[in-house]
Amino acid sequence: MPAFHYRQNHLLCEQMSLRTLAEQYGTPLYVYSADAIVQNCAALRRALADTDHLLTYAVKANNNRALLKLIAGQGLGADVASQGELFLALHAGFSPERITFSGVGKREDEIAYALEKNVRLFEVESEQELEYINAVAGRLGTTARVLMRVNLDIDAGAHDYIATSRKHDKFGMAPPRVLEVMKEARRFPSIELRGIHSHLGSQITRVEPFVEAAERLRSLVSDFRAQGIAIDEIDFGGGFGVRYQGIVQHSALAESPEEVADGPTILKRVLPILKHTGCRILLQPGRSIVAEAGALVVKVLYRKHNEEKIFLIVDGGMNDLIRPSLYQAYHQIVPAEIHERQTETVDIVGPCCETGDFFALDRDMPRTQPGDYLAILGAGAYGYALSSNYNARRRPAEVLVNDGTAAVIRQRETLEDLL
Repeated sequence: MPAFHYRQNHLLCEQMSLRTLAEQYGTPLYVYSADAIVQNCAALRRALADTDHLLTYAVKANNNRALLKLIAGQGLGADVASQGELFLALHAGFSPERITFSGVGKREDEIAYALEKNVRLFEVESEQELEYINAVAGRLGTTARVLMRVNLDIDAGAHDYIATSRKHDKFGMAPPRVLEVMKEARRFPSIELRGIHSHLGSQITRVEPFVEAAERLRSLVSDFRAQGIAIDEIDFGGGFGVRYQGIVQHSALAESPEEVADGPTILKRVLPILKHTGCRILLQPGRSIVAEAGALVVKVLYRKHNEEKIFLIVDGGMNDLIRPSLYQAYHQIVPAEIHERQTETVDIVGPCCETGDFFALDRDMPRTQPGDYLAILGAGAYGYALSSNYNARRRPAEVLVNDGTAAVIRQRETLEDLL
């Protein structure tokens, strides 16, 4: 059964009523299903069962310490993009030898911290970065293990802000330049080059871009080895898409599930290609583990009519979940309780002083009244992680539902926290 589902007209997370949780803990409120996260981890592990691999969770998707601890307990490693994420991963129980450090702008103190903690490897984006890591490692008297990131110039169809492997994007280097740098490995005495890394972007819903990337990587490994370059590991990145439409079903809801190729389906196609290289395969899923496991629950404050629109004004805003404003991203939004089947077309908007503060525009919804609760689904990834204190609004609480109980895993901010 899906983590979020209706029992009659009441929306549940696992077996707990979202209305009850909202009344107990207040809104806005992030609610997560532990079972959904565990099942998503297990599905990826099964897909990789006969593959020499390292599966690392992309901490940027959701860095709540309780969720990180839960994911570490499933045997995954962690991919981090800052000193802060590395700190959180270590405290959540991820072993350093199962942590990779990604990102285009690593500072000296971050590099030194990661080397002191003996992380497994760095994903390196440029020649200057490689020189910088080599210098820091040399001063510390250690060796940095490295994968070089190649930009494959593949447009995977993601939103422009989350596409990362087109030649005009800031990530990685063109394959010929990566080859030149790896040929010059003797220039970097404190570097151990282990292989290459590629990451197409985020929320990629089709199999074909991943297949193209796998074929390109297999060819590159062959070409690099022919030039005398040892390639032992390939990091294939992540970016597996998830559903944002039709996550939950009810006869009063007209929304159908969207067609999305999930992580296991993608891996079934690409692993046979990548295995031809004989390399160990690294993967960095994030969204696909936590997105559908979370929802943001908000309360309807007011109904407002103008000559053309009906607005539902809710107590959560773009500071709590910025994806709709930032990416024009779609999230299914459903009532915590369905009282009537009459539908209407509404804009669901927040309290922030921006016209861009919205969760949905011209959305058909069951008729809703002030005091009702709405669940914004698929909010487990890049929700709280991208939240802010804009308008001096306090960040929401987070609750984890696990085996019939709910626990606060991050307290709602207080006014004093704003000082």
